[in-house]
Amino acid sequence: MRTDAVAEPPAAPPETAIEHDLAWLLDAPDIVAFDDYEGRPSRAELGLAPTPPGWNERRAKAARTLAGKLPTRMGHYHEALWRILLDNAPATRLLAHNVAIREQRRTLGELDLLYRTLADPAPIHLEVAIKFYLGLPEGPGALESQDRWIGPGGLDSLARKCAHLAAHQLPLSATPLARDTLQRLLAPRDGAGDEGLDGLTRRLAMPGVLFYPFHASLPPPIQASTHHERGLWCYASDWETVLKERMPARVAWLKKPFWLAPPSDDAFLASSSLLPALTEALERFGPQQVMLRAEGEGGGEERVFIVPDDWPRQIPLPLPAARR
Repeated sequence: MRTDAVAEPPAAPPETAIEHDLAWLLDAPDIVAFDDYEGRPSRAELGLAPTPPGWNERRAKAARTLAGKLPTRMGHYHEALWRILLDNAPATRLLAHNVAIREQRRTLGELDLLYRTLADPAPIHLEVAIKFYLGLPEGPGALESQDRWIGPGGLDSLARKCAHLAAHQLPLSATPLARDTLQRLLAPRDGAGDEGLDGLTRRLAMPGVLFYPFHASLPPPIQASTHHERGLWCYASDWETVLKERMPARVAWLKKPFWLAPPSDDAFLASSSLLPALTEALERFGPQQVMLRAEGEGGGEERVFIVPDDWPRQIPLPLPAARR
């Protein structure tokens, strides 16, 4: 049976999906919480609680612009969404993004986003990351270890990302080199002076999903935020079992980069209609990862991530104790 012989729902226009993702991003919980750094700017800080007149039109215009040059990598797409929010929200002003901090010819890193509120000129350094980690019932460390939560490609882990954020990405804006760079980059009204830079704060927005294994129980990892978004992961050979046990009424197959917000209603198919196409794709194309949105009879939704039966082919090594 050919995959293209199975009817698939029409894809929503990119600008519509982008608008849905912008709305999702405003309320999506971070998957981890750092004691030393605040999380994402809230709706109130952005001036979007309640929604002001004209916001929907501005958001739609920005979505159309982004749709014309849509990033294919999840990280770049997520950053672009944050640039739209900070640059168009009523209470914030985007100052710069991807600010390279260099020492002679060597780049030490980049500051993802710099913004300020209209009420306070002190700049805010916001690091952003969109992450999807799958928990390993058997793996390095204790059951709650961050080392057990790895990316779909098997190259990244929650432990490594958190360590890099805490030791390098977030503190980078406090270094003398960064301070010199910001003095040259920012205008006086945006906190370029010593007093403004002394008040610079650092924040982290790290939404995403932690996928828990279908075939075993696993507690949340250390530092997981209380309300992080959860999903389920399973092997390709278990998908029909998952379908029977969870009994979703409808399923939507999510395509990158639109892995964030729930898709439009017309993106969902009856489970029995999607299963042949999904089975064919997994069998025909070999190692493939698929993210689904499953909707039950009562309307509740669940994310399901399907991986090949030989996943993971590699697991990132645990971090040395000195780097934790």
